[in-house]
Amino acid sequence: MSDDFYFTVKNKRPEEIYENVSDYFKGETLSWYAKSKNIMRIQEKITIRAIDILELKEERSLILDAGCGPGFTSAYLKEIGHDVIALDIIYEFLSIYDIKEFNPIVSDLSHTPLRNECLDAIISISALQWIYREKNNNLMKEKLIKLAHSLFNALKPKCSAIFQFYPKNNNIMEDIGKLFTEHTKFQGNFVIDNPNNPKKRRIFLHLTKD
Repeated sequence: MSDDFYFTVKNKRPEEIYENVSDYFKGETLSWYAKSKNIMRIQEKITIRAIDILELKEERSLILDAGCGPGFTSAYLKEIGHDVIALDIIYEFLSIYDIKEFNPIVSDLSHTPLRNECLDAIISISALQWIYREKNNNLMKEKLIKLAHSLFNALKPKCSAIFQFYPKNNNIMEDIGKLFTEHTKFQGNFVIDNPNNPKKRRIFLHLTKD
């Protein structure tokens, strides 16, 4: 993106109010999110766009749905013929629906139990803003670096990962990109749909493992 590209989200969002994602997604909030048809439609639409950007080489790939929530992205990936591993830190999300066919794993993204070079692709929808959301926060920075290493190691060479997320501003967005590429051998760029329309803006970080 151009150095002139600038944005900031004025309204406070859940990740700015709650310290941990599990503090927000629990009880009625978790149940509402998991059963929302609107959320399901939005995530499916974002997933379709993510797949379009990824340009998968294989018709049937093993894909990690990183931070899968109740499994909306996983369900779509399975529907179009891919094998899926659904991973989330919140057990309750993984137990709402019968998602055994998605090989669900309860795990922190920074410490995945996946073996090295087992994945053909990684897709993450609406998760990274919970990992890194405060500029110069060293704990968040360390966690994101660990996440970058963990996912880099699990991905096969010459394969790609895509992260759709909602950064607070362009500085946070750029920090996330730099932390991935400066601490691993990931190479890539941002793809931003509707950059000047806050309501329709979609930010994707597309990374390929050298």
